[in-house]
Amino acid sequence: MIDALLDRLRDIAELGGPVVLLMIAVSIATLAVVLYKLWQFAAAGVGRHAALRDAVAAWDRGDRAEARRALDRSRSYLRPVIDMAMGGRADAARLEAEAETRFAGLERGFRFLDSVAQLSPLLGLFGTVLGMISAFQALQEAGSQVDPSILAGGIWVALLTTAAGLAVAMPTSLVLSWFEARMEAERVLAEKAVHTVLAPAGGDAPATTHAMSAHGAPERPGHA
Repeated sequence: MIDALLDRLRDIAELGGPVVLLMIAVSIATLAVVLYKLWQFAAAGVGRHAALRDAVAAWDRGDRAEARRALDRSRSYLRPVIDMAMGGRADAARLEAEAETRFAGLERGFRFLDSVAQLSPLLGLFGTVLGMISAFQALQEAGSQVDPSILAGGIWVALLTTAAGLAVAMPTSLVLSWFEARMEAERVLAEKAVHTVLAPAGGDAPATTHAMSAHGAPERPGHA
């Protein structure tokens, strides 16, 4: 089986050159990253925040007990951030930083996908240029015995690398756009949830100032 695979790779290398082999390796790595990100998104519960939304809605209308019960049911990766907000243990800047830390973990690998989407067509074009050079060299060596099939065959093989580059770049770009759209929706959700908890419509905001005073923060001037 290994010998058959090696023979197949040799055939591909002879047909499309080393650039096609490189594109195959890049496509395998890209598929692995995409599958990992899909698993990571599913494990983190990206897009599944029903209990978290219920908790924030209950907090917004002043029902603190129901908010806590709903938050306890949540399996969202943003649950610790909202728990900190409800406990008054951090201000908006700290809470947004905590959320961004979690977003950064989910976005790991996006830069690789972006690089593949941008560089794959260039790699394909590079392979095409190399193929055209080889085709014209063969045409020159033929001298007066010019056979149009030599040039046509060389061009066909050269264009194969461009097609391979586009075949890798286009789906990678689509998948990356989908991932980025999901993360943008997650950011909007987190920002709205944090600000709703800190400034609810139906009740007092978490006692962040009192919590800070209890940990030794200085009181405002003019107060006993």
